[in-house]
Amino acid sequence: MRLLFIGILIFLEAGGLAAQPLVTAKKALLLMGCNFELVASADQDSTAWEAINAGIKEITRIEALISSWDPQSQTSEINRMAGIRAVKVDKELYDLIYRSKKISVLTDGAFDISFASMDKVWQFDKKEQELPDSNIVQASRRRIDYSKIILNPKDTTVFLGEGMKIGFGAIGKGYAANMAKQVMSLISGVKGGVVNASGDLLTWGESATGDGWKISISKPDNIKQPIAWLQADDMSVVTSGDYEKYFTSGGMRYAHIINPKTGYPTTGITSVTIICPDAELADALATSVFVMGVEKGMALVDQLNQVECIIIDNSGSLHQSKNLKLNYY
Repeated sequence: MRLLFIGILIFLEAGGLAAQPLVTAKKALLLMGCNFELVASADQDSTAWEAINAGIKEITRIEALISSWDPQSQTSEINRMAGIRAVKVDKELYDLIYRSKKISVLTDGAFDISFASMDKVWQFDKKEQELPDSNIVQASRRRIDYSKIILNPKDTTVFLGEGMKIGFGAIGKGYAANMAKQVMSLISGVKGGVVNASGDLLTWGESATGDGWKISISKPDNIKQPIAWLQADDMSVVTSGDYEKYFTSGGMRYAHIINPKTGYPTTGITSVTIICPDAELADALATSVFVMGVEKGMALVDQLNQVECIIIDNSGSLHQSKNLKLNYY
């Protein structure tokens, strides 16, 4: 099975013989506005498909909760009521916002779900365009401030400052991958699987061949030639890159990831891959490192337990965290 992520080509491979023959079900479909692929290994074909369908149902449920595009979602209600009143939300959404704020603190604001306040300033349509007026950028940037997302744990309410919006584009797919894995793995007879949320990959348990999940990585300028591989059993591998959503101005490419401190898109990095057990955290850190840059981003990763990182900069150079064990071809 080959999976193409933004910035890095990843192959999932397995070899050898399993102790008991397993069957695999696999389905690709559009969810949360992006391409998902779900894989389940089980002792019976019907069980594998039960897991796939359970995963799809769970991701669909999460999308209805966190989508800022669905006017009926609790997230949209929070955004509509910005500066007006607090909105009572399900504890699940409250907790996701709470964790998002914790990551904002960890990354010194490089991650901030209130980046959505700038959603009308930039158009990442892959075309050449002029940069918007700096006054417009700064006016929108002043609405980005995670400290103004006010949470009341007693009532599970959320209040935003006037003009603010929140969005989960930098953490939602990872959260959905975690939750899909949870419901899939609880089904009796399911032995392992993969959730690939358009670059947010989460593996667990046994592959059908019994040799786990091997991930091969290619540099983006030559995706047909893998350069290294790693064993990623019960692990999340999340890649953010500047390939699918970007624009150019004056010959410079601007990635879709906004620096919350400047209001401008990031430059200098082509892709960031985070490897850690939790897809939600990996998703958020991939965005954070993109904003922080090679030096500061890698310094943060090297302080975190069970978190590793691969960065490819605009010159094509590959940087990796100090404890990452890559096997080069």
